[in-house]
Amino acid sequence: MNKDQVKGTLEQAKGSVKETVGKAVGNERLQAEGTADKTAGAVQKKVGDVKEAAETLVKKP
Repeated sequence: MNKDQVKGTLEQAKGSVKETVGKAVGNERLQAEGTADKTAGAVQKKVGDVKEAAETLVKKP
């Protein structure tokens, strides 16, 4: 697991919390921020997945 995967996962978790709190208190802005954070985290995690896959391919004999 590389740093992009970890950061992406943490960003997704943060986004989920923001989105849930936003829904609970009726704050549409906070909810939207949470959704955006989740999406950004998913993208960052995918970048990390691609990097890891590329490293695996390069290391194969």
